[in-house]
Parts: sequence; C-alpha cells; structure tokens
Amino acid sequence: MAAGMYLEHYLDSIENLPFELQRNFNLMRDLDQRTEDLKGQIDSLAKEYTANARTLSSEQKLSILRQIQQSYSKCKEFGDDKVQLAMQTYEMVDKHIRRLDTDLARFEADLKEKQIESTDYDSTSSKGKKGDSRQKEKKAAKTRSKVKSSDEDGSPKSAQKKVKLLQPGEFNSTSSNFGNVHPSDVLDMPVDPNEPTYCLCHQVSYGEMIGCDNTECSIEWFHFACVGLTTKPRGKWYCPRCSQDRKRKGKKNAGYHILQSHKLLNNIAASTGMSWDFFVPVCVGDLVKTGGINQYVVQDVVSPKQLSPQLNKFKAALRSQGSLCILEHFDTGYSVLQHFNSVELAVKEDTLELLMKVVSGLAVSLPTLLASTSITAAERKDNLNAVKMSVFLLCKLSESLESASCRQSIVTAPGKGSKKSKSSIEGLLQWDSEREGVLQTLIQLLQLDIRSLWSLSLVEEEFISCVTCCCYKLLENPTISHVKSKPTRDCIIHLLGLLIKKYNHLLGASVKVIQLLQHFEQLSSVFAQAVSVWSTEYGVRAIIGEVIREIGQKSSEELSREGSGVKAFSTFLSELSALVPELMIPNISVLITHLEGESHTMRVAVCEVLGEILMRVLSGDGLDDTSKADRDRFFDILQEHLHDTHSHVRTRVLQVYTRIVNSKALPLCRYSEVMELAVGRLMDKSINVVKSAIQLVAAFIAHNPYSCKLSSADLKKPLEKETAKLREMKEKLAEKAPVAVIKASELWAAMEPELLVTVRTVLEPTNEAEEEQEEDSNVEAAEDDMATAVKIAQYLRVNKYRKAVQLCMKAHSLFPQSEMFASLTTLTADNLMEVLALIFKGSDDTPELSQNLPPTPQKEGSKEGEDGELKKQEMLVQYLKDTETFALQVERAISIINTMLYWKTTSVVQEAVQFCVTVCEFSVANSVIGVRRMLPLVWSTDAAIKDAVIQAYKRLYLNPQGDTVRNKAQTLVDNLSELMIDASLGTIQCLEEIVQEFFASGSNLQSTVVQVLWERFTGKRETSVLHKRAAVLLLGMAARAEREVVLSNLDTLCSVAVGEKATQDFLLARDTVITICSITDHVRQSKGAPFRLPQDHQLFTCLTQAIAEGVVMEDPFWQSFMEQAVRLIFFLAESPEQLCSRLLQRSARLLLDQISEGGEVCKDVDQMPNGSQETNEQQVNCICLAQLLALCGCVAFWQVSHLERSVSAELRRRRGETEEREEKEKGPTSKAKQQTANESTMEEELGLIGASAEDTEAELIRRICDTELLAEENLLSAFLPLLVKVCSSPGRYSHPQLTTAACLALSQYMMINPSVCEENIRLMFTVLERSTLPVVRANAIIALGDLIVRFPNILEPWTQNLYARLSDEEPSVRQTAVTVLTQLVLKDVLKVKGQVSEVALLLIDPETHITSLALNFFNELASKDNAIYNLLPDIISRLSDPERGMSSEDFNTIMKQLFSYITKERQTESLVEKLCQRFRTAKTERQWCDLAMSLSLLSMCERGFKRLQECWECYSDKLTEPGVYQPLLSITSKLRRGAKPQFKAQIDEFEKRLTAVHTRGLENVESPEMDEENKNGKPSSDATTRSRQSKRGQTKSSVSSHGDDSFVTPQRTRKSKKPVITFSSDEGEDDEEAVMAELETPKVTTPIARSSRRARLRN
Repeated sequence: MAAGMYLEHYLDSIENLPFELQRNFNLMRDLDQRTEDLKGQIDSLAKEYTANARTLSSEQKLSILRQIQQSYSKCKEFGDDKVQLAMQTYEMVDKHIRRLDTDLARFEADLKEKQIESTDYDSTSSKGKKGDSRQKEKKAAKTRSKVKSSDEDGSPKSAQKKVKLLQPGEFNSTSSNFGNVHPSDVLDMPVDPNEPTYCLCHQVSYGEMIGCDNTECSIEWFHFACVGLTTKPRGKWYCPRCSQDRKRKGKKNAGYHILQSHKLLNNIAASTGMSWDFFVPVCVGDLVKTGGINQYVVQDVVSPKQLSPQLNKFKAALRSQGSLCILEHFDTGYSVLQHFNSVELAVKEDTLELLMKVVSGLAVSLPTLLASTSITAAERKDNLNAVKMSVFLLCKLSESLESASCRQSIVTAPGKGSKKSKSSIEGLLQWDSEREGVLQTLIQLLQLDIRSLWSLSLVEEEFISCVTCCCYKLLENPTISHVKSKPTRDCIIHLLGLLIKKYNHLLGASVKVIQLLQHFEQLSSVFAQAVSVWSTEYGVRAIIGEVIREIGQKSSEELSREGSGVKAFSTFLSELSALVPELMIPNISVLITHLEGESHTMRVAVCEVLGEILMRVLSGDGLDDTSKADRDRFFDILQEHLHDTHSHVRTRVLQVYTRIVNSKALPLCRYSEVMELAVGRLMDKSINVVKSAIQLVAAFIAHNPYSCKLSSADLKKPLEKETAKLREMKEKLAEKAPVAVIKASELWAAMEPELLVTVRTVLEPTNEAEEEQEEDSNVEAAEDDMATAVKIAQYLRVNKYRKAVQLCMKAHSLFPQSEMFASLTTLTADNLMEVLALIFKGSDDTPELSQNLPPTPQKEGSKEGEDGELKKQEMLVQYLKDTETFALQVERAISIINTMLYWKTTSVVQEAVQFCVTVCEFSVANSVIGVRRMLPLVWSTDAAIKDAVIQAYKRLYLNPQGDTVRNKAQTLVDNLSELMIDASLGTIQCLEEIVQEFFASGSNLQSTVVQVLWERFTGKRETSVLHKRAAVLLLGMAARAEREVVLSNLDTLCSVAVGEKATQDFLLARDTVITICSITDHVRQSKGAPFRLPQDHQLFTCLTQAIAEGVVMEDPFWQSFMEQAVRLIFFLAESPEQLCSRLLQRSARLLLDQISEGGEVCKDVDQMPNGSQETNEQQVNCICLAQLLALCGCVAFWQVSHLERSVSAELRRRRGETEEREEKEKGPTSKAKQQTANESTMEEELGLIGASAEDTEAELIRRICDTELLAEENLLSAFLPLLVKVCSSPGRYSHPQLTTAACLALSQYMMINPSVCEENIRLMFTVLERSTLPVVRANAIIALGDLIVRFPNILEPWTQNLYARLSDEEPSVRQTAVTVLTQLVLKDVLKVKGQVSEVALLLIDPETHITSLALNFFNELASKDNAIYNLLPDIISRLSDPERGMSSEDFNTIMKQLFSYITKERQTESLVEKLCQRFRTAKTERQWCDLAMSLSLLSMCERGFKRLQECWECYSDKLTEPGVYQPLLSITSKLRRGAKPQFKAQIDEFEKRLTAVHTRGLENVESPEMDEENKNGKPSSDATTRSRQSKRGQTKSSVSSHGDDSFVTPQRTRKSKKPVITFSSDEGEDDEEAVMAELETPKVTTPIARSSRRARLRN
C-alpha cells in the first residue's frame, strides 16, 4: 500500500514534466535559431565593411559598426536567456530527483520501522521482560522530541528515529564498483548535493563500507578508512558509538541508549566539525516530524502561556549573541506560528519585531563575512541556517498576519452598526504599517550575494518559494492596487525582481502572474507595472516573452469560459504596452492570433497594444524598411477591426486612432482613408461607436496638415488652375525630351573599324582611290592647329572619314611644330588613328580642345532644375487634391453630426456640441451652421444638454481674449454681433437666454460691454447698420437682467431709432422696440403693481407717429415694426386702447387724404384715361389699404390679449390685495364671527370663493369682448365690413398683399367673440380651400388653429376641412398644416380620428422636411397611450380604398412605419383579429392584399398566431390570390425562427393548410370547366380585375372656373359631389358673395359631442 501511494503521488507530480521540458527546449532552439540568424547578419555586415572600407564614409562605417555591435548585444541577450532556461530546466529536473530521493528514503524508513517493530516484539516476548519494555516505551516517549520523531500512531519504536536502510547485496553491488578508494580521492570527485551522506565523516557512499550490526544505530554505514578497517571482520561488528553504549552496564533502557548515542554522535560531530542542516519545509508542520540525518527538527513546541518568557530569552540572546541566536531560539518563533490563532496580538508583534531585527542583523553582518577569505565551513553553515531560519519564520508569520488581516476586514466590513473590537482594529492598522518594513528588510538581505552560502551557489527552490509565496500572498490583498498601498506594492515588485534576476525565479514568476491574473482582476495594473520594472530596471526582458506566450497559447474556448481572467489579461496587456511598447514588438505575433478568436475583450487588448506600438515606437520618419512594413501591417489590422462585429471593439479601435492622430503618428498617406472610415462610423448603430467616431473626426480636424478654413468649393478653382499648369509643364518637357546621347568613347569604338579601313585606303590608294583623292584634294585647313582639330572632329561626327583623314595628313604639313600632329612625321595607320582618337575623344592635356569640340554627351544634372520644378508642381497638385478630399469628408461629417444635435441620447448630443465647438475654434468652413443649429438646445429639459450648450457658447463667444478690459469687451461684442446679424427670431430668443445669464453672473466685463454697445448704437463709433441693430438687441438682452440698462436711456432710444428717423430704417426701429419690451412686466413676469408709462410719454408719441406715417409708405419692413410697436403699446402704456383708437383714426385719415389726392381705390385699369400712370398709383393705394387693414387686425388681436392677460391679471392682483387687507382688519370678536369665519374657511378650502371670483372676472372680460370691442362707437367695428368685403370678393380685390392682409385681419377679428367667428367661419374655410395664394392658405391654417383653441365648439364640425389641406399641392401649405395639426392633436385640442390617414400620407411626401414632420407627429402620438393602435384599422381601410389609387409600395412604406409602434403583445393579438374580420367587408383584391401585408408587418407572437388560426374562415377563401398567400406565408417563416418544437409543429401544419388551399384554388381556376365558362361569354376574373383597376385609376374632376377673376381651386385628392361654387367678379352680380353654400356648411348638432363624431363623418 505504501509503495503504491508513493508511486502514485510521484507520477502525478511529474505528469507535466515532459511538456515543460519540451517547452524549454523549444525556447532554447528558437533562441539558437535567432542567434544563428544574427550571426549571419554579422558575417554579411563584416564582409560588406571589409570589402568597401575604403569607399565608405565615416558615417556609413559608424552605422555598420553600430549594427554589428547591436547584433552582438542581441546575441549576448539570447545567450543569457539560454543559460537561464538551462538553469531553470536543471532546477526543474533536480527538484523532481530530490522528491524521488525523499520518497525513497521515507519508504525505506517505513520498511525499517516495521522490521524493528517485529524484532523488538519477538525479543521481548521470548525473554518475558514486559516491565522493561513498558519502561523502555516511557523513556522513548520522553526522548521522542530529541530524536526528531513526528509519528503520532503511539508505537514506541516507530517514534524513536528515522533509519536509512541499505541491504547488504545492494551495498556490495554499489561499493564493488568503486574498489578501495581513499576519502581524499573521493572528495575531489563531483558529488550530487542531494545524495544521502553516511559515516562519521558525513560524506556520500564510496569504496568499501561496513554496516553496524546494532539495529539502533543512526549512521548504520561506515567507510573502512574512517573506522580503521582494511578487511571485512568476522562475526558481528559495532561502530565506535554503539561499542561504548554496549559497554555501559545498567543502562538497558532502549530510549536511554538512544539518547546517549545521540550525545556521543554530537560529540563526534563537534570534534570533527560537523553540524545539522536546516531544510526549508514545504509545510510548516513538517518541522515537527522525523527528519533525515543531520536535518533540523523542532525539539520543543512551546505552549502559548510560556511564549512570553521564551520571547524574553530570545530578546536577551539577540542582544548578546546577535542574529545567530536564531539557531537556538528557532523553536520559540516556530511555536508562535503553531499557536498563531490563540496567541495574543502583542506576542505576534514582538515576534515580528524580533525576526525583522534578526534579518536586518544578518543583512549587516553578511557582507563582511562573505568578503572574507578565511571563513570556515562551520561559519558558512551556521550563517546559512540562520538566513534560512529567519527568512522562513518572517515570511510565514507575514503570511499569517496577512490572512488574519484580510479575514478580519471581510468580517467587519459589512456590519455598519456592529461594534468593532478596538484591539482588532489596532492590529489591522499596525500590520498595514509593518508590511513595508518587512519587505524592506527582505530586500536588504536578498540584494546581497548570499548565493555563495550554498554549495555550488545553487539556492534551494524551497527557500525561494518561501519568499515568493509571501509576496504573492500580499498581492492577493484586495487593496493592493489602491493608492495608499503604493509603497507596499513597490516593495513587492522590487523583491520579486531580485528573486527573478538573482535566484532564477523567472519561470515561476511568469506562471504565477498568469494564475493570479485569472483569479484577481485588480492585479492587472499591478502586474503590468511589475513586469515593466522587471524588464527595464532589472534587465529581465524574457519575462515579457514568457507571460505573453502564456496568454497567447490560451485558446478561444478557454478564454470564453467564466473565470478565465480574460478581462484581467486584456487590461494587463493594454497597460503593459503603454509602459514598455518597444518590448512588445518581438512577441506581438503571438497576440495577433487572438484577433481571430471569439473573445472581443482580447481583440480590444491586441488593438490597444498595436496602437501603443504605432504611437511610440513605429512613428516618425527615421524608420527602416522592416519597421515601415510592420507599421503598415499594424495599421491594416486596425482598419480591418473598424468593421469588427462587436461594437466594443469598434469603439476602442476608434479611440486608439484618436490617440494616434493626437500624437501625430498617423502617416499622411493614410489620412484620407482613415478619415473616410471614421465618417462612415458616424452612422453606426452603437451609441458608443458614434461618440468615438465624433471624437476621432474632431481629432483629425484639430491635427490635420491641410487647410480646413477653405471649403471644397473654394478649393476647386485653385486645384483646376494648378492642374492645368502641371499639364502644361509636362507637355513642354515632353517636347524638350533629350535624345539619347552617346559618349565620345562609345562613338569612337563604333566608328573605329570603318575609320581604320578608310585610313588604310588613303595611305595605299588604288586607281579609284586616287581619283577620289584628287576630287577631295580641295579640303582646306583652318587658320591654326586647334581650329583644324575641331574641323577634323566635326568631319568624324558626320561620318566624313576620308576628309577627316586627308585634313589630318595635310595639317601635319601645315603645322609641323604643332604637338598635336607631331607624331605624324611617319605616316602609318596606327599613328594616324592615334591622332584622330586624340582629337575626337579629347585629352586631359588639351582642355581648350575639349571646350572647342562639338557638344559631347550632356550631363544629367543639366535638367535637374526643370525636374525639380515639375516635382514641386506635382506635389502641390497632390496636396490640393488631398486637401479637397479632406474638406469634402469634413463637410460630410459636419452635416451628419449636426443632425445628431437633436438625438435623444444625451451623451451623443454632448459629443456633437463639443465637436461643433472644436470645428468653430479651428475656423472650419461652414462650422457656424452647427453652432447656430445647437442654439435652441438651451431650452432642452435635459440639464446636461442645456449646460453643454451654454458652456459651448461661453467658450466661443463669452470668453474673449485681450490685453485690457476694453479690448476684451470689444471682442465679446464683435463675437455676439456676428451671431446676431441675419439671425432669425428664434435664434435671438435663444441667445437671450445665454446673454441674460452672462449679464446676471456679475462679470467684471458687464459695465464695459454695455458701454461699448451704447457707443455702437448711438453712432459714436462708426459701424454698420447691421451692427447697430445687433447692439440694440444685445442691450435688450442685458435689460432682462438689469432693467435700468434700457429704462434710464429711453430718451436715447427714441431719439436715435424711434423718432423722426424711424421711417428711414424700420428694421432698426423694430429692434429698438423689441429691446424696450424687455423692461415690461410681461417679459420680466413681476408680481407687484404693473409697470406702465403714461400715454403722453415721448416713446408713445414717437411710436404712433412712425406707425401712422408708415401706413401710407411703401416699405416692406413697416408691418414687422408695426406689430412690435402695437405689442409694446399694450404692454407698457396706460389705457392702451385709447392710444390705439387715436392711432387708427390718424392712420385712416392719412390714407383717406392720399386716396382723395390719388383718385378712386382699385379702379379698373381699362376705365382710366392714363392706364400706365395710374397703375402705380393704384398699386400704392392697395398696399396702403393692406397696411391699414393689417394694423386693424393687429390692434384687435392685442386688444383681446390685453383683456385676457393684463386686465385679468390686474383684477386678480387687486382681489388678492383686498382679501389680504380684509383679513388683517377683521378680528375674532364674537362666536358668530368665528362661525362665519369657519364657514368661509371651509369654502376657501373647497375652492368655492376663488372659483366664483375668477368666474366673475372671466365673465366680465367675456362681456367686454362680446359687447364693447365691436360696438358701433368703437373704431374697430368700422373696419369689419370692409374686411369681409375684401375677403369675399377676390375678383374685385385681387392684389396679393391686400388679400393676405385682409384674410389675416379677419381671422384676428374672429378671435374677439363667438358671434363674429360664427358669422365668418364659412368664409374663412372658403378662403382656405379656394385661394390661389399659398401664403393666404397657410395663414388661414394658422388662424384656424388659434380659433380651434379659442372656440372649439364652433370649429369642431370643420375639422375635416382642415385635414384636407394636408393634401394641398403647395409644399409650404402642407408643412403648415401638419405643424398646426401636430400641435392641436398633441395638446388634446383635437381628438384623433380617422383623418389621421391624411397625415400618414405625408410619410411618403416628396419633400423631406414634411416627411420628418409627419414622422415626428407619429413619434409623439405613439407616446400617448394606445392612440396609434386604436387608429390603425381605420387608417388601413382609408389608405386601401380603391378610389384613392395608392400604389402598393407606398402603402407598404407607410404601414411599416406605423406598425413599428405596435410593441405590446395584447395589441398585436387584438389587431390580428380586427384585420382578419375586415377580410369579410373588403370587396377588392387590392384590399385583401393590403390586409394580408398589414398582418405580415406585425411582430407576431404565439398568442397572435393562435388568433390568426382561429380567424381562418375570414381569409381562407382569399388565399388563391398570391398577394394574400405570400404575406401570410412570410408570417410562418418569421415565427419558425427560434420556435420551440411543439410550436414549430403547429406552424408547419398551418403552412401546409395555406399551401393546400392556395394550390387547390389555382387548380380550380385552370380547370376545363372554367375554360368552358369563359368561352360561353361569362366574364373572367381577369377582366373583372382590369375593370376594377381602370376604375381605381380614374382621377377626380377639377372644379370649373368661370371668368378670369374667379378663384382657381387647387386640385383635391378626395372625391366630392358638392355643388360647384364660384366667386363673384367685376362683371357678375355684386350681391353674390364668394362663400360656401349652405349645403357645404357642416351642421352642428351638439356643442362638442365627441361620441356622435363618427356618425357625422360617415354622413
């Protein structure tokens, strides 16, 4: 059993050994291969250097030598790594060998103990000495601790000692191999340090040995030489120790004999210089068990009560003996570990302090000892044991304290109300402060070179594991990554760094890092820092490769499992790459494999690593070809993962690119490509991806090398110009392209053979040659020899060889003193050829000749200038192209991001706002569009969005730069003025919110800004009219925060803009009036007495004069000024109705005066004598009349508003003051009064008093509106008949401006009381339907919307006429109609009915802005309970009506949008039933198909499918139609996805039924019986279908018109059989009015009976 147990355990321990060995050997082989490759590079560089040493420059030489040096350094690093791997492999194998030796020793000891037990039992039984055996057992028990026994089975013999047993046969076989060997010879032989030792000399077995016959002998085997033997003795032999024991009489107790033998052994050991060894145990408890020979075993475990005295002895010994006292007092420290849980905290602290002092003392004393050359073996062993003992106790005690600390923190953390033990808390704090000291002490010791204390400097693995286990235990603390734990964390990192560098802990550290990362996610940052420190400060770069290889070898399946640590791995890799990116490159290939894995977290980590490498290593222009290839490959990988399937990966890759762009590490050639990808990601489905894409685009704009200030349109002309210039340069160069020039030497070599033949022919002439010579004898020489040589060379170039030869021969006779021709004294072919060659090729001695010779081959550098210009032009054109491409991408990005400003996601809106600020700061073209577009967000209900917009505007416009306060104020005013110029009314209102906050903030610029604004407005500084208007509006915004800014300067405002100069610039006057309105109570919403000015104030005098004079002027801006001025009069003046009455009188009088001067108004042109002159006068009069009517309508409108707002508010204020005054005056005088007070209090609580008072006030205002405003004495009533006449007679009053003003004014009059509204409502709807002017129809829609709010009972029957304008032919009218109806429906003024189908039609409107309005309508409607669900059946019925003639594609588009709002399961189930029931009432195939398509658009669930099956009878007879069958079939395919088997079976059965009915119906159609019926003349289904389709395609007839002056009615989409109504004209009867007939007027049956509405609609 024992053998099987030992074997099984050992096999388990070596199970992974082959794989570890194979891995190490593979790593060594890889290092070998890398070394060989580097050697090859070194050889090639050396050969290159030696071969080209003379031609290389000093820089090139230095570069090659540096490369060789770097290669040698890398080879050395690889060699060091190989050595470390070899040592690790050796340690690994040696560890298992020691384990095997230990197991064998234990196994043999077990066998020996069993043998001893059996022999002792036999001897005692035979002698019958039971008493002696009992006494022997007792004494053995007493000495059990002294003889190092640890068995607890109670057997006396097995507890005495551990015996090394060796059989004689084994001994003989072992010793026979050695023969007689002297000990001195053996000592020189290599010895395994783990081999067991024997004999008195404590050496290994060698030579001949003899065994002691005493079974109790602890040594057992002895060398012959050590015991003085030369031959084997006869009989029994006892060793010297056992012989002395046997001689002593009376000492028969076995335990006593053993004790004496131990003493004798110790004496012998002391005399021979031998001592015990301390082996660091794997487990703490192993030290109390039986040890091996000369192995330290704990003698006495002190009880907790006796620990204090023992610690005092320990302290005393430390003071007297120093650190070596640990050899005697180890048991005391060990006892503290054994009783750790029961020992007091003070004892633990004292022990920890003592151990730290021991280790510190050793760290101080060891350097001197190690440096000494006279150190003895005993001193070395004592110090080694002291080091191992003290470090062991300190590390184990630290581990125990750490475990207790973590356990205590876990127990006490959750309990908020529990009382914590004060001592426990202090203990925790004490240990937190002592951690760093313990680690510093260990660092102080281990940084010494204590390896020399061990034999062969091989530190045992158990000692290293003891320290590392303590470090890793401390790292498991959850708070180790906190800031407060930084000192402890740094100490652990440095301690592990020492162990890795000096004590071969590299492999163990890499494995432990992986293990801890898997279980403790918070350690990712810690280990990233640790690995970077180990690789840089300690130079152990191999640790990075080990850890990364471990991570890289993990499979996707393993990483996908829970608890795999993939998140920690990802964070570790990301942070490590940020610390040491250059060390990640050699191992990046291992990580890239994870990009194909399933774990998106690992993909993110790898992309982060690539990003750090690209930013900090592979960036810049000084990269070699290999680095550039790696850079391009990494960028390609990142670009691929911009399209990753996981949104988190796409987000992080975009963030990586943002950091790359910000660090300017992106190559210029990739800007356009990456920018395009980033703009594409702006439309991603993931919000995080969109935000990251916005940030990347902003980074591109902030760090781009192009000019963003120019738009693509601005760049188009320069690009075309420079492109044309480049084309011209290329054409010119093509024309000047040089012919291939051949060198003179090459030409000479080519002509030499032919020339030689010519020379010989001339020198040896034949008859023919003589004739030719005579013909060519007229060759003339030049003036001198140089000119003659040039002429000879010219002859040679044009192939006139004979003339050249003859001239050369003649030149010798002409110039005999010339050195050039001196060699021709003897005319031979060779001499002549040499002279000709010299002349043609030139010579260094004759530079003049070379200069005068014809042009020889040209130098290539002659055209470098032209080529350089061409290259510059090409670069310029390419730059412009890239700039244009970048500008187009930026414009596209800006347009997309501007739409995101109104998304529902707050974070995206914030990013979009920040982007708009960035592009505006960099002055990007069209950037102001986004800045203005985000301005309305100041009204957002989301505080974060509102704050983002306000901060953006403050950053852009309210944070000016300047040296002085004055300059800052000027800049601020300029910024705001640019925004105010050409701003809409909505923009101005939004800016008011921001500017008002600025002025209310109490900025030090406030007073200076106001002063600058007044200077601009008054003209003290020259400025444009636009800036004047902006200044006065900004003053009004400032007045909202401080009224006195405007109130104290009213006279200035009146004199500058509202007085006599108002008629010159009505826009400035209008803006000034708007500014003055900011001081009124309506804007400021004050609760006190109303602030009003008297009627005779200069302001109102100026306003009434400007309005009245403007009535008879032809100014397009007068009306906007008039509207604001009338509004100001009613807001600020006392008794404004009197002022307005006088204003109307004055305006009418001025107009009448003009009419009397100019003639009759609107007289027919044909009846006038001078038609061409009177036309302008007529137009002026019509415009003036229109302006007067507009003034009347405006006054009427603000009169009603004044009554219902100002007067009503004033009545409520006065009533409140009266009630407060009465409550103060009355007191509790009697019980009756108290009872009355109680009753009134009860009425107040019920709201009766307040309600009755408010009703009284409302009735008073209503009576004023009904009886007084349009009474005969009121001037407003005088204009009402004129308004009705103009509106009802468009043929007579056809001027567009007059018609528009009259219709708008009439609608404002209708707001006064119900009677006016009822009298003219039919006329208003007639104008709405028949007017040819889109602006009139749009104004009528807005006016009718206001009337619906004011008089809902009157307008309710006319609702369908308002919905009809949704199909108006003019886009502006449709837009106005959908906007008004959206407001009315969403505010519950109009109940949603079937007419909503008209709004649904706008979902397919050709105008995109109308489509977006309709979509917004349904989005808002979907949030109101079940509105869309209730309306869907009616909408489907109306849209599928054959008379409407809608295409199936449009129907499907509308239905897809509407059905997307149906998300509840119950609604789907109910709609299935309703739509199925409508199959029975539908009459055409088109309606069947539309119903089937609607069913297919529902997100069908199991309950809905059951309802569809239950309604089978409703649609089964229509399945023969493909348009019905195919949509229903698609429902089954959708339901089948992810369905359960049982439900899937139901779906399959239903599908079979559908297919069967559909197929049977088709067969019936194609049967012979149907063919016969067709032949007999019965109409076929196809003919019926065609007839229905023809009816469906018919359009409705348009309303006929009579005469040129009649209304042209817009084409209407719905069929109507109402009688044709025409307008009166000048030629018709004057009494007839152009209004709807009585038959067209809706009848009101009840005030607003909503329940009977459906019946009325059907009628």
